[in-house]
Amino acid sequence: MKKQLIYTAEDDESIKELICYALTNEGYDVMAFSDADILLSECEKRIPDLILLDIMMSGTDGIEALKIFRGKYKSAGTAIIMLTAKASEINKITGLDAGADDYITKPFSVLELMARIRANLRKKTISISNNEIKVNSIILNQESRIVLVGEKKIALTNKEFELLKFLMLSVGNVVERELLLKEIWGYEYFGETRTIDIHMKNLREKLGVAGEAIQSIRGIGYILIQEQI
Repeated sequence: MKKQLIYTAEDDESIKELICYALTNEGYDVMAFSDADILLSECEKRIPDLILLDIMMSGTDGIEALKIFRGKYKSAGTAIIMLTAKASEINKITGLDAGADDYITKPFSVLELMARIRANLRKKTISISNNEIKVNSIILNQESRIVLVGEKKIALTNKEFELLKFLMLSVGNVVERELLLKEIWGYEYFGETRTIDIHMKNLREKLGVAGEAIQSIRGIGYILIQEQI
C-alpha cells in the first residue's frame, strides 16, 4: 500500500524534527522544509496528501503560502493544517478563510497533532455527495442537518449532531475526549469529560442498532467502526 505523503514547513528546527519523527513513526512519507518557498517549489514536482504550515516564517509566511497553493492547485484535494504560536481568533479565521482545513496552536501534543492529521486525511477519502456523509446505515446531511438511519429520520440536538459528524468524518480512527471537547464545546472549554460520555450515550440510544458501531475506548475516547460489506 502506497504511503501518504505529508509536507511540513517549519523554521523551528526542534519542532520540525519532532514532527518528522512522529509522522515517520506513524507510517507516513515526510518531507520537511525550513521555509514555505521551498515547499511550494517541491509541490511543482509532487503534490502531497497533506501539508502542515507554520504561519510565522521568514520570507513567505504560512498564510501567503496557503493562498498561493490553493490558487495554483485548486483541484489537488490536499488537506492543509496551520501551525502557529498565535492563539488569537483573527489568525484562526484568516487561515480558515484562506483555505486551511484545520488549525492547531503551539504548544501542541503529538497525540493531538496525529489525531488531527488522521481526521483531515480521512475527510479527503470519505465519499461526500450532495453535502451528505454516509457511514454504514447512517446518512448525515451537513446543510439541512438531517440524520437518517435507513429511512428513519433521527432527531438530534446540536451537540449530538456535531459529535456524530465528527465521528463520521473520522470513521475508523479513535477520537480523544479532549479533542471532542475542544472542537465541539469550544477551544477554551474546561468541563468534565463526563459531558462527552452523557451526550454519546444519548446519541447511541437515538441511533438504535446503528449506534452500536460507536464504541468507547477506555481512558481515551470513542471510535466509529465501519461495517465490513
